[in-house]
Amino acid sequence: MNKQFIPVNTPFFSGNEEKYLLECIRTGWISSEGPFIKQFEEKFASYIGRKEGIAVANGSGALDIAIQALRIGSGDEVIMPTFTIISPAQSVVRAGAIPVLVDSDPVTWNMDVFQIESKITSKTKAILVVHIYGLPVDMDPIIELCNRYNLKLIEDAAEMHGQTYNGKKCGSFGDISTFSFYPNKHITTGEGGMVMVDDPDLAERCRKLRNLAFEPKGRRFIHHELGWNYRMTNMQAALGLAQLEKIEDHVLLKRKTGNQYNHGFQGLKGYQLPLDTTHYAENIYWVYGLVAESEYLAEKTVEYLNTNGIGTRPFFWCMHEQPVFRNMGLFKNESYPAAERLARNGFYLPSGLGMRIEDINLVIKTIKKFVDLDSKLKIKQ
Repeated sequence: MNKQFIPVNTPFFSGNEEKYLLECIRTGWISSEGPFIKQFEEKFASYIGRKEGIAVANGSGALDIAIQALRIGSGDEVIMPTFTIISPAQSVVRAGAIPVLVDSDPVTWNMDVFQIESKITSKTKAILVVHIYGLPVDMDPIIELCNRYNLKLIEDAAEMHGQTYNGKKCGSFGDISTFSFYPNKHITTGEGGMVMVDDPDLAERCRKLRNLAFEPKGRRFIHHELGWNYRMTNMQAALGLAQLEKIEDHVLLKRKTGNQYNHGFQGLKGYQLPLDTTHYAENIYWVYGLVAESEYLAEKTVEYLNTNGIGTRPFFWCMHEQPVFRNMGLFKNESYPAAERLARNGFYLPSGLGMRIEDINLVIKTIKKFVDLDSKLKIKQ
């Protein structure tokens, strides 16, 4: 067993993080008021190509605000992928709306855009896109559907910092987009997120909702609707601004890690590697995933890696199989085979920004050793 454990993610700080944080402490601006918040919002919005950025406490909060800001509510339907983290579906359900699920493309691992139109009904209010793991969703067909059926477009770009779709930054599409700045993202604020829009009125509504729905005018502490305390702190924004200054370096590091894994796994049998490129994007490798040919192989691989000091994470579990939603009576008798295969057989390897070349090589070597041992065991059997 390796004495040193290689975690799934290691954050990377190589810029002005310490300098900006010390400035917060020296000036006393440590809460949700302070100059770094506006700087981070404006510079991140400019980088993405949006007019307005609204910094919030986390990516899940950004989705809550996005859904409510668009006035999606009881009885409305929102089309979204079944294969995603629970946050988007959770935000839809808590608003009283109904998630309508779409299966995955087995190659890109994103939602299958060609299944969306058949899901549109008179109750459909929005399409919620979630870019998965490193490649963006094919956006042009979705934009066309939204225009034709007069639907709102919500873009969850939590995993796509620095990624582009046909040369345009992910997070710049649709009526509203959201980001997360959790420690495993290309830009981190520890916890944190961002809502991004182009409409100034919608931006003002998002700012109101993140701050307990305080009214911009009139007497304080009188509220006409419910919001959240989803404010980002000045210290988080300071960290985010320093990370944003290094984003292009971070993107290069991620792609370098992905390419190193791809090279090391050439000819690897029993596993599907992430797709490197499509006609609209080059993989950014937010995480480096593998999909085993069986659930059993996935479990045994993960077990072997963990025993040898290498961290892993399973892929997302499908929304239609989440116990919390099934207990609500949602998604009865629904099946999405491509997504189910990803959820059962997929896992990702250490691929954080702080990964060293020697750590990546050790992961590659360990998996190859497992495959060799597994092969010999099958021969004996």
